[in-house]
Amino acid sequence: MEPLIKYVQDKYIAKKEFPKFGAGDTVTVYYEIKEGNKTRTQFFKGVVIQVKGTGATKTFTIRKMSGDVGVERVFPINMPALQNIEVNRRGKVRRARIYYFRDLRGKKARIKDARIK
Repeated sequence: MEPLIKYVQDKYIAKKEFPKFGAGDTVTVYYEIKEGNKTRTQFFKGVVIQVKGTGATKTFTIRKMSGDVGVERVFPINMPALQNIEVNRRGKVRRARIYYFRDLRGKKARIKDARIK
């Protein structure tokens, strides 16, 4: 059954090219919002908490602070409304899923920059 699902995903799901990113990276995601009959582009800038799944079912979670409140949003990588992903900073973390980042505040919530070769 697995090869059949892979065949359908490869054949019928449109692939978009986005830069590679991982947990700890600061990214800006531009996506389209429909309000009535109008559409506009909105962005969501934050730190990637996790990247989950493979292929067409891949999702990533971004966390940002809005005032004193933490806001998280999960984006499917093949969402039709997704327009662009821009990597602002590469972060150096030692885990693939940085859930502990939710509990950090202030200076403790900073992530060191990764050295780019």
